[in-house]
Amino acid sequence: MTTQRDWPIQEVARLTGTTSRTLRHYDAIGLLTPSRTAHGGARCYDAAGLVRLQRILMLRDLGLGLQAIAEALDSDQDEAHALRAHLAWLESERRRITDQIGSVRTTIDTLTTKEALVPSRMFAGFDHTAYRGEVEQRWGKDAYRAGDAWWSGMTQDERTAFLAEQRSIAQAYADARAAGLAPDSDEVRAVTRRQHSWLAVSATATGQSGVTAEYFTGIGEMYVADPRFTAAYDWAGEGTAVFVRDAMAAYAREVL
Repeated sequence: MTTQRDWPIQEVARLTGTTSRTLRHYDAIGLLTPSRTAHGGARCYDAAGLVRLQRILMLRDLGLGLQAIAEALDSDQDEAHALRAHLAWLESERRRITDQIGSVRTTIDTLTTKEALVPSRMFAGFDHTAYRGEVEQRWGKDAYRAGDAWWSGMTQDERTAFLAEQRSIAQAYADARAAGLAPDSDEVRAVTRRQHSWLAVSATATGQSGVTAEYFTGIGEMYVADPRFTAAYDWAGEGTAVFVRDAMAAYAREVL
């Protein structure tokens, strides 16, 4: 009779780059239950547990909260099917990033040789519709359609102003952090009020009732969990995204 192998919590933490504390938390909330408890109380995970953990970590990287991850796992019990869908998204992301790398290299070469720029080559891989699959996976097809209609309906000046406000907010957060202000201070709360208003523009335009405390906190968590969103704030100073997350959580807790 073949004995099914399992792995102790310390080894799983090492292999996945997470911590034993995180794995114990997942167990406490029912997200990832160990296959058994060894002598001394050490949790152990079998192959099925590792597959589930892989899905948890991938969904977390997409910015989903733990409750949303649990709901996603419960709604799709076919592990292989779910992983194939995620693999397809990863491959599309790889193609998009490869296109962006190629377009930036082309622009550098063009600037170096002083040749005429070719816009169609400069912006390969930057089409906002490339995120369609990810948006639909996170928030549904209706959310993508509403968001696409809103963004496509804006003039170039409106888009520029919208993005400029985000950069201005990011810089204000970075300045506050550099000045040693606390995320829940009055000065930072004023910046976070701007952040809330900025998010409300897109939320209202896409049919949401408003920016709730839960939504606001979740977006803040995503700024840290997803490197792409982290970069949107950390350009102003490393650690800014974490500061923004903490400020948003404080604002949601005290104001919303």
